Amino acid sequence: MITKFTQSTFHPICDKLAQTDEALAGIIKAHGYPPLWSRANTFETLVHIILEQQVSLASALSALNKLKERVQELTPDRVLLLTDEEFRACYCSRQKTAYIKYLAEALLSGQINLGLFEQLPDEEIRARLTALKGIGNWTVDVYLMFVLQRADVFPIGDLAAVNALKRVKGLPLNTTRDEMLALTAQWQPYRTIATMLLWHYYLSAPKKGK
Repeated sequence: MITKFTQSTFHPICDKLAQTDEALAGIIKAHGYPPLWSRANTFETLVHIILEQQVSLASALSALNKLKERVQELTPDRVLLLTDEEFRACYCSRQKTAYIKYLAEALLSGQINLGLFEQLPDEEIRARLTALKGIGNWTVDVYLMFVLQRADVFPIGDLAAVNALKRVKGLPLNTTRDEMLALTAQWQPYRTIATMLLWHYYLSAPKKGK
């Protein structure tokens, strides 16, 4: 079953989560509703998410903008015309250059069809995307949440979400992955929206030591 959220259902879902979870209610009370982060279902968006792997959001955006300056429109066929040196001039590592090329080739060959993903269940999308070199579960989680507005995803590999979860729930630093996943199960079928509340808290709350 595909569970999605929309602009019109986003705040009501936040309220519903707040009614059953004091920590999430506290986030809304202190910081208001989170933004409804969203991105277009395009090759450019997936390239952007790949660039965001294990670097700051600012660094990833800088690389994306450099690529767009170089090719004007970020499409699979234009990207494949770039040399490795040109990718390097756009702040793309050798690994990420390869990942972007694999993705471009998969789209051009028809191995991946982004439009078709709109109708497929989450796990089918995950299986198809993670079959590509350089795309792991975190990349798929962000794609499902931001692009397809799938409502029930918790990105356990996202440090900001995990750290925010530990802080708002008062969890020990050594809390295991399985323990955290068990805790987030209470938010089903709206774990994506709960995660957006956690990110909102992470970005809004003063950091310890400041």
